[in-house]
Amino acid sequence: MKSIGFLSFGHYQPVPGSRVRTASDVLLQSIDLAVAAEEIGADGAYFRVHHFARQLASPFPLLAAVGARTKRIEIGTGVIDMRYENPFAMAEDAAAADLISGERLQLGISRGSPEPADRGYESFGYVPAEGESDADLARGHATQFMAAIQGAGVATSDPRTSGVRQPLPIMPQSRTLHERIWWGSGTRGSAAWAAEQGYNLMSSTLLTEDTGVPFHELQAEQIRVYREAWAQAGWKRTPTVSVSRSILPITADEDRRYFGGGQRDDEDQVGYIDAETIARFGKSYTGEPDQLIADLATDTAVAEADHLLLTVPNMLGVEYNTRLLQTVLEDIAPALGWR
Repeated sequence: MKSIGFLSFGHYQPVPGSRVRTASDVLLQSIDLAVAAEEIGADGAYFRVHHFARQLASPFPLLAAVGARTKRIEIGTGVIDMRYENPFAMAEDAAAADLISGERLQLGISRGSPEPADRGYESFGYVPAEGESDADLARGHATQFMAAIQGAGVATSDPRTSGVRQPLPIMPQSRTLHERIWWGSGTRGSAAWAAEQGYNLMSSTLLTEDTGVPFHELQAEQIRVYREAWAQAGWKRTPTVSVSRSILPITADEDRRYFGGGQRDDEDQVGYIDAETIARFGKSYTGEPDQLIADLATDTAVAEADHLLLTVPNMLGVEYNTRLLQTVLEDIAPALGWR
């Protein structure tokens, strides 16, 4: 059994064929898709976060709105780039959104993926210290954020108003939020680090290393490394792991027009996401449901994971993506033992 949700990249563009043309469109449709996903039995609604782009950027107003409109579905991010975040302001926003939703928030955080802006986080006021990398900056912010949502004192009271001098935690606090923070990991090493820190693991369709084995095998190895490191760290609770996949069922003429061009993207891709970082990209799964069932049955990383996030073509609109999710939930997932 798996938790199955969607992951929206939150694109909007005023281009031919787009049903998501403005920032207002993508925000309102994201809420509507989460509501529709809950109605058809999906388990999660997750959203990418990008800055300086025509995509979803500031997650907490959206997460709070989705939380207010839904009752059961998990609500999350995949991922928040911690280089851009004030960890204490984020702790306030996250706790408020979590309480609005009835403690359903599942926050994916990380160093983030490449952004359009060159060192854009510096424009937000965050500059790595001397000898520190931007990854160090992200991990430092994440550590401060985790301490804040667990109630650590991050300021000192003013005795002129309170009569005492004592540590003050961020308010509000959400009691269990710290157990629902995920680290978006691109390597086996960062997965082990995430386990040592007590994060859940979020792994996408891209890994920033390549050993020559198929993507799903490398990702399955990453998951095993994570779980071994978690056990060695001695944490008392059971961690949870998510993977993302692009699964596009072909069941109607509309699907064939968009994705049935005669060539299935059934091979991993290897390339460089910047001048120094090699990456292996997982394949997309496109085809009729019977073919998808056969293909997905051999995906070892999906088999290892607890949560499966389906990356949806959000610019095709709410109705299209609801039908896509319903096909996976009703026609594919049961045949694979996921439901």
